[in-house]
Amino acid sequence: MYSRRCDPTIHDAGCSGRPPTGSDRLTGFGSSPASTLYDVAHEAGVSTATVSRVVHGYEGVRPATRQRVLKVIEALGYIPDGAAQSMARQRKEVIGLVAVESRSPDTDVEQEGLLFIEEVLRGVEFSLNKIEWSLLISLLRGDDQVAAFRRMQKVSAKVDGLLITEGIVSSEQLALLAARTPIVLIAGSPDEPHADVISADNGAGTRALVSHLVEQHGRTRLFAIAGPPEAPDARERRSALTQTLADYPGTRLAGSFEGRFAAMSGQLAVRDILTWPRSELPDAIVCGNDQMAIGAIRELQMAGIRVPADVAVVGFDDMHAGTLVAPPLTTVRQPMRLLGERACSRLLERIADPALPRHVERLPTELIIRESCGCGGHQSGQPGGAQ
Repeated sequence: MYSRRCDPTIHDAGCSGRPPTGSDRLTGFGSSPASTLYDVAHEAGVSTATVSRVVHGYEGVRPATRQRVLKVIEALGYIPDGAAQSMARQRKEVIGLVAVESRSPDTDVEQEGLLFIEEVLRGVEFSLNKIEWSLLISLLRGDDQVAAFRRMQKVSAKVDGLLITEGIVSSEQLALLAARTPIVLIAGSPDEPHADVISADNGAGTRALVSHLVEQHGRTRLFAIAGPPEAPDARERRSALTQTLADYPGTRLAGSFEGRFAAMSGQLAVRDILTWPRSELPDAIVCGNDQMAIGAIRELQMAGIRVPADVAVVGFDDMHAGTLVAPPLTTVRQPMRLLGERACSRLLERIADPALPRHVERLPTELIIRESCGCGGHQSGQPGGAQ
């Protein structure tokens, strides 16, 4: 666990809904008290929560309303007392990001490329830098929910809210955490009732990918290298694959391998495939992420199997490393940084207003066509669908 620290930001006690206290009203030059958040809300004709959102740059405020509030702030000379109000609201001005550490031994793919969580982290930091809050990062083992839950309980005591990636703990454990700390799930299950969820449209992206293999390249025997079953996005991609194949008579799922979202999983899956009779080999491998796809391509090529002439290979995520492999990887781009940015923004909104209704947001994906599917040496993007 490590912490990235910034200077404390100006933060406001006004949206707590309590009456103004002496710590809210600053004394300027002379004896006249300075304006408070409540004065701004009254003059602008809005709620204190709206003023707080404007002050901190949160979304969810109409442009005209934002401009009106800013004009009143300027006219009244309102200056939030960050230290006093943060103490009054017991704010730590720290967000926690909890993620699963590498599920498999690292290869050069993991060591040299920006992985999913690193891209998400950039989006989170982009949002936090606007208000100069700090970020506390904790990497947990994904195979021990009891230990992970205990660790999250400790982390939650040190932060104002938690961003949690993938399926680290059960829904029941999330309910216990959410009772004491605002939570937003990144790449979580949209059906999770105890937290806001920001995820990519895995279903639409996978359907676009599989349809391309079948319709454009005539692939009929597909093999799935899936992600870990505890990861909601992995389950969605696997489900979308089987559902899409059902729409194409004459195609079938030739087999599957349960991977760990690491390049080594792709290698191990192909080693298993290579034990089959040559006539039964799949003509396409659909991988749950780009790391596994890169591992699969390498292992196929080492065995003398041509990609994509003999077997097409496709991934999901659109890591930069996928552009460097030969042939370049056809994949689905999910907006990883935007996932982090939107999740962090939503968490800040929930911290400001815990009574907000539960929110689920799916970000659109895009089919990125390169060469590993069988297309020529060009790159193009097609919408993967939005929901």
